[in-house]
Amino acid sequence: MVGITGYGAYVPRLRLQRAAAAKANAWLAPNLMGKAKGERAMANWDEDAITMAVEAARDALGPDDDRSHVKSMIFASTTAPFADRLNAGIVAAALTLERSTGAADITGSQKAGVTALSTALASCVGIPEGFNMLVCAADKRRARAASTQELDYGDAGAAFLIGRKDTLADWIGGAVTTADFVDHFRGEGEEFDYHWEERWIRDEGFAKLVPPTIERALKSAKLTGADVTHFILPSTFKGVPESVAKKLGVKPEAVRDALAANVGEAGCAHALLMFAHALETAKEGDVFVVAQFGQGCEVNVFRATKRVESWKPQRGVSGWLANRKEETNYMKFLVFNDLVEWDRGMRAEKDNKTALTTLYRANDQILGLVGGRCKETGTVQFPRTRISVNPNAPTVDTQEPYKFAERAASVLTWSADYLTYAMSPPNHYGMITFEGGGRIFMDITDVEPGDVDSGVPVRMAFRVKEKDDRRGFTRYFWKAVPAR
Repeated sequence: MVGITGYGAYVPRLRLQRAAAAKANAWLAPNLMGKAKGERAMANWDEDAITMAVEAARDALGPDDDRSHVKSMIFASTTAPFADRLNAGIVAAALTLERSTGAADITGSQKAGVTALSTALASCVGIPEGFNMLVCAADKRRARAASTQELDYGDAGAAFLIGRKDTLADWIGGAVTTADFVDHFRGEGEEFDYHWEERWIRDEGFAKLVPPTIERALKSAKLTGADVTHFILPSTFKGVPESVAKKLGVKPEAVRDALAANVGEAGCAHALLMFAHALETAKEGDVFVVAQFGQGCEVNVFRATKRVESWKPQRGVSGWLANRKEETNYMKFLVFNDLVEWDRGMRAEKDNKTALTTLYRANDQILGLVGGRCKETGTVQFPRTRISVNPNAPTVDTQEPYKFAERAASVLTWSADYLTYAMSPPNHYGMITFEGGGRIFMDITDVEPGDVDSGVPVRMAFRVKEKDDRRGFTRYFWKAVPAR
């Protein structure tokens, strides 16, 4: 049967304490103190929907850098960095998927993540056994300062492998309702969503559109609400999932925690994030209803196989939740999300224009962190060049592609620079040395002063390198992150 063959997730390390944000805005919006509990996932300045999707996919794919089994991929997001560039193509390049791999973007609705999952499941019926489709979803939504959305939202991503062999959960049914019910919208060129009244959304949207869709999905799976083990329906409105579940006859204990207290709602990725979290502790025979609201509703129903109990992602939602750092500096959150104008200084006054010809010619090196290995001497290097860096055997045209992204590494030398322009000073960078050979001089991110020292183990993370605000282009590369 077609089903889930792997899953993964990503939650940024920084967690903005809601109390800090509410307190900073209490003079203006005292009502926010009612939302001052818990924390929300906060992406670093160099993270966006693409980088989080890459991390989630790596979590699902595992450390093996042979990804030839992935024959197609879909990227779902309502906050993708490019309006006219294949965002999924960037994800595919970072994951070093083969060029014959199909790629597509799905956007335009909060149910885009579940729509991407449905599309992959339907398309996978004819795929040969042993091959997979990859679904990635991530959102980094911006909200006005002092808004309730600022506290309700969270940044995160999730990824699923879909195939026909060694499934963890079989796809047994689904349904969709498409309705132009506008609970919120963001017009072209607008920075923030416009939200409609909560009672209308709850009573006319969730209450009337969601239950019939789930009923049809359960009917297609020959099940009833009483059969559901895990009920997944994201909503920032208190009591909505429980109310829908009760109407469908779903047991109260089946309603999954929406991770509101420590992540927030991750947009179109949130149903998939909750699904990944549920799979971590699932047992054979468990039934999952995965639903998300957005201009209608989309639902998929799964039944867990025995393999779900033994297969685990590299970290999973639980692992990323444990890897956290409390952030109480509300101004940092504003700066990282371009919500405040600040003086960047003269050192930031440079042209960040990207040479698109170089980006294409060195695409696997820049986006995939693929260097070279000499076939004659075994010398490993980055970047890949015609002549080997081995001083004793400078062979010519003997290098084959060599992937660095999944290899263990450590800091050899480092600097913490307060003089250069940095979005989060000081700017950490240094020489990173890899097990098996090779060294790369690169930025070190997700660190504070004192976190970096020679010998510290690091892993590679796909991040934003620079933004060309003049032309609206985002440049990506890899950075070192402490292997916490």
